[in-house]
Amino acid sequence: MSERIDWKELRNRRMAEPGAAEAHEATRIAYELGKTVRTMREERGWSQSDLASRAAMTQSAVARFEAGGTVPTIPVLERLARALDADVEVRLTPRAPAA
Repeated sequence: MSERIDWKELRNRRMAEPGAAEAHEATRIAYELGKTVRTMREERGWSQSDLASRAAMTQSAVARFEAGGTVPTIPVLERLARALDADVEVRLTPRAPAA
């Protein structure tokens, strides 16, 4: 018989794999960026097609971006920001020193 694993244990095993934490963080950032773009687009009453046209993208690319399905490049972020009349800010912030 095979051993049963609950979701928490499976997650812990996957997160212990090399590179998993970095991939998880990249996905989280992509999701947050997509959520922000979607909110800004909806506040303007635009469809995904409207934003895509203004940003010289396809509607499907906007949909993937908003869903967090892609890790965007800076040029893509700049095109979206221009279309939304927004600024792109990239910061590196020092972490608190380890105790």
